[in-house]
Amino acid sequence: MTLVQLRHLLSLARTGSFSRSAAALFITQPALSRSIGALESELGQRLFDRVGRRSELTPFGREMAERAGELVLAADDLRERARRLAPAPGGGSGDEGTLHVGLGSGPGSMLMTPLLLQCALQHPRLQLQVARAATEQLVQALRERTLDALVVDARSLRPAPDLDTRELHEMRGAFLVRRGHPLARRRAPADLALLRQYPVASTPLSDEVARVLVERYGPQAHPDVLVTLRCDELPSLVEVARRSDAVLLAIRAAAPDLAELRVAPELKATARFGLVTLRRRTEPPGLQTLRALMRERLRDAAA
Repeated sequence: MTLVQLRHLLSLARTGSFSRSAAALFITQPALSRSIGALESELGQRLFDRVGRRSELTPFGREMAERAGELVLAADDLRERARRLAPAPGGGSGDEGTLHVGLGSGPGSMLMTPLLLQCALQHPRLQLQVARAATEQLVQALRERTLDALVVDARSLRPAPDLDTRELHEMRGAFLVRRGHPLARRRAPADLALLRQYPVASTPLSDEVARVLVERYGPQAHPDVLVTLRCDELPSLVEVARRSDAVLLAIRAAAPDLAELRVAPELKATARFGLVTLRRRTEPPGLQTLRALMRERLRDAAA
């Protein structure tokens, strides 16, 4: 049994087609058939059944593919680790490698610039790439290994055995407006009816935050009804709130220059930001820097 055979197994499991897998692997179809056949002979079990034109994993094949995926992933991580530690051409230590990070809207507003600046000043040879997208897209990229780690609202993640979530940081949410906003001048707390007289801006909210809003203020507070301005880029929404009468629903620390509205009843909602990686994957370079920044930046001003 070789890593090459395991890669062949995983490719065929993904495509269900010998012809498509052979093309993707840059080998001939007979060569792929021989490779899978040799693996089945060694294991003494069939890995695939023919169902029409498609090759589908047998029950044993599914178990084998899961184990093979873990082995191939570990081998790739070892190879990447060796590459990072290899001496640079001409002597000296190797470069610091690459770090591909995905940031959700809230964490991105708090971490993007500090992370880029820290790497520029202290890790100039680390190749840092930052992606911004919705949580589902970032998780897919993590699983496809085009990202090394994510910082997202952990409450928006679906529990999964392949994901490891650590460095959890709670941050308080609030309704925010520009200073001088009509609602900011009120002495009494605002209710939902008053809030809805103005555009309400927000990034996509987790199901947990939606539940809190509905419990506090009723069905009209569900984000699908309440929010009229929605995008993934929190800094853009903050700027809109600064320059208009829009009410921003976001983590308080994302816009310290905006005024926090008193509302009745109190919001009492938080975001829980966490560092998400794939289980059993070798830690990429630069992740300690990201962890340190999370501890420093992902906290409320009063904490």
